[in-house]
Amino acid sequence: MEKKIITISREFGSGGRTIGHQVAEALGIPFYDKELVEHIALESGFAPEYVEEHSEHSPGKSIFSYAFASHGHPGVMNGLSTADFLWNVQCNVILQIAEKGPCVIVGRNADYVLKDRPDVLHAFICADKEARAERIVRLYGESEKTPKARLNEKDKRRKVNCQHYTGRTWGQSQNYDICLNSSVLGIETCTDILVKLMKGEK
Repeated sequence: MEKKIITISREFGSGGRTIGHQVAEALGIPFYDKELVEHIALESGFAPEYVEEHSEHSPGKSIFSYAFASHGHPGVMNGLSTADFLWNVQCNVILQIAEKGPCVIVGRNADYVLKDRPDVLHAFICADKEARAERIVRLYGESEKTPKARLNEKDKRRKVNCQHYTGRTWGQSQNYDICLNSSVLGIETCTDILVKLMKGEK
């Protein structure tokens, strides 16, 4: 079946967001990353900054962090924890966006949320750690933590979030239609490959 939507999951610093944006521009279709955050914020009532930090990252680097984060809080709606409420809103927003037509959606477990739609191509972008470390320093600057520590923490929290809400192993190749190493192939080549796949070209 023709693919109309593409979800892009990515390692931190791999350039997945840039690739997704370029694919959307090449295909002339909507791109959802920050835009998705804004939609979720509007629907949930949470600040965009809160959604940005918590909608695809666990509270900590362990699966148990969700239990600790909910401890002592009565929940925000029908007994749900804040994290679970945000997850439900996020899923609904992604499903609504997909119904609107062709688009590119970056992150936030959209690959799992849209797993039952045959018109979606699911991609995972990875890169060598050295290349990712160099990229995040170039784009985001230095911080108190080393680049590699920042990579490990961000990826670990994405992995825990994915495991908690989907039961999947984040980054496992079987969960995606295609996995691309941007440090080997390059950002432009990754973009070209995905555009051709979306167009049905060989």
